[in-house]
Amino acid sequence: MHIVYAISSIARSYIYVGMTSNMEARLSRHNRGFEKTTKPYAPFTLLYSEVCADRISARKREKFWKSGSGKEHLKMLRDSKP
Repeated sequence: MHIVYAISSIARSYIYVGMTSNMEARLSRHNRGFEKTTKPYAPFTLLYSEVCADRISARKREKFWKSGSGKEHLKMLRDSKP
């Protein structure tokens, strides 16, 4: 089981998309600054996640969410939250 996820920076306008097999541990690593790419934008909140059956399908979904139309959808989702 693989999880595709999007996290949103609480302090800045930044959305990160990735995939993992352990969502809790991965979000914790992002929030503690252990990931070089996201360290300057911490802390994060989980914006979106979806479970995929295998790594190949998860990678395809991750690529969609990282695309222009996928990121626009995530921005609308982030901006619609209270």
